[in-house]
Amino acid sequence: MKVRSIPVFLSIMLLLSSCKEEPASAAKTLYETQLFKAVQLAPVFKDSKAFVDLVPKRGFLELEKSYLAQKDLEGFDLQVFVVDNFEDRSMKALEFETDTTKTMYEHITLMWNKLTRGPDEFVANSSRIALPNKYVVPGGRFQEIYYWDSYFTLEGLLVDDRDDLAKNMVDNFSFLIDSIGFIPNGTRDYYNTRSQPPFYGLMVGALARKDSTLIAKYLPQLLKEYRYWMEGEQNNSDHKSLNHLLPVADGRYLNRYWDRGDTPRPEAYKEDLHLASDLETDSLKRELYKNLRAAAASGWDFSSRWYSEQDKFGSTITTSLAPVDLNCLLYYLESLVARAAKMEDNTELFKEFELRANSRKKLIQDYLWNEEQGFFMDYDVMDDKSMPHLTLAGLFPLYFNMATEDQAMKVKEITLNHFLKDGGLVTTLEHSGQQWDAPNGWAPLQWIAVHGLLNYGYKEEAMEIMQRWLHLNEKVYKDTGKMMEKYNVEDLSLLSGGGEYETQDGFGWTNGVALGFKKLLEELDE
Repeated sequence: MKVRSIPVFLSIMLLLSSCKEEPASAAKTLYETQLFKAVQLAPVFKDSKAFVDLVPKRGFLELEKSYLAQKDLEGFDLQVFVVDNFEDRSMKALEFETDTTKTMYEHITLMWNKLTRGPDEFVANSSRIALPNKYVVPGGRFQEIYYWDSYFTLEGLLVDDRDDLAKNMVDNFSFLIDSIGFIPNGTRDYYNTRSQPPFYGLMVGALARKDSTLIAKYLPQLLKEYRYWMEGEQNNSDHKSLNHLLPVADGRYLNRYWDRGDTPRPEAYKEDLHLASDLETDSLKRELYKNLRAAAASGWDFSSRWYSEQDKFGSTITTSLAPVDLNCLLYYLESLVARAAKMEDNTELFKEFELRANSRKKLIQDYLWNEEQGFFMDYDVMDDKSMPHLTLAGLFPLYFNMATEDQAMKVKEITLNHFLKDGGLVTTLEHSGQQWDAPNGWAPLQWIAVHGLLNYGYKEEAMEIMQRWLHLNEKVYKDTGKMMEKYNVEDLSLLSGGGEYETQDGFGWTNGVALGFKKLLEELDE
């Protein structure tokens, strides 16, 4: 089945400055209509994402005109209006009965088909971005493909010998790179202003473990992905902060998470608007929205990791920071492009990207290693100082073999002494109420930490983390019949919590990491 077309991408420019009504013709997208604002600010849906995932039965301008004509009439019911004019075409809740005779791992294998969607047909007025191949969604409220989730899902597919589905995932991301120039946060048009941590190179690298020629095959897309993250580098004569670029010494750059928008996120409109409500000027509000969007681009939405003031969500300064994980991922991408160029006998490209990778590695050592703390930490480029937060992002340099032996030893000690809990590794040491903070642990960061420690010979420590994590996964599965998006690793009697939405089940990257860890433990025991 071929996709007939992909949806036109809609710019998300929300009108925030006042509540006065404008003619329907003034709206450029559904997200800036009075109807959209009314629904998102009213108690129509518990989850703000629910409305933007519905499919309008008519064009948004026509719906806006109809809404404005009816809204002040006696007896008008906004919820009824939504039901009459929108339909839910999303994946229904995962309705299945867990077979208690099967193990958690057998359950995961069965779940792949339940989480698989596509190829997509174009649906008029839908926010969904249509994809040409089959793909695996995370589950729960996440009923479209997500960028960095997919790498960890893919690793599980490879363990289960679902190589064709894994390759379809990479081909879908290649399609997005070729068609719109980058991989969005997720395949919805309201994500078209940002990406997520650049794991595309790791996905290609995972496929290449079985067929090394694939690295060269995907070289054009690897280059396009890299250029997206370095956009503006060539013409930035003033060497200033621009797009994903943060200037450091000698005309070089580290990278940051960034989003083109500076308005509330459509999928979290009410939450963002509320957080900014105490700010006095539109300029300050736009700055906060920009930083919230950038934090969403990081995948860590949200965390005290991005705070400039302790316990203050509104002090999020994501766009000022050079994050450890992002810059390590770009180092890997540069190294992979160099490797592909060498395979293609492209000497000029090989030399350029070998130099880029070596330069970034030195910058990571110079700026992101904190000798006093003995840990890799995000750097506030604007204020020229390390951030104070210890987070599991500090394990990424170990994952990519960028740390010295002495650095790895220090990171290992802090990880075991401070992050390791009964159920695995906690994400940060702060209990802020945000979902990417304590007491929650997340599968992708367990994966990064375990493989990082193994790279430096810390086998027993890595095995201990895996065993604790899988024990918790198995316990929750036995109690609930489900795999979760995140887990409370401090109190094994409780599920995870915090954040903008309830804990989701499914769940793509948890499934992938569980299968990967099971296989890895078997190999290490041999």
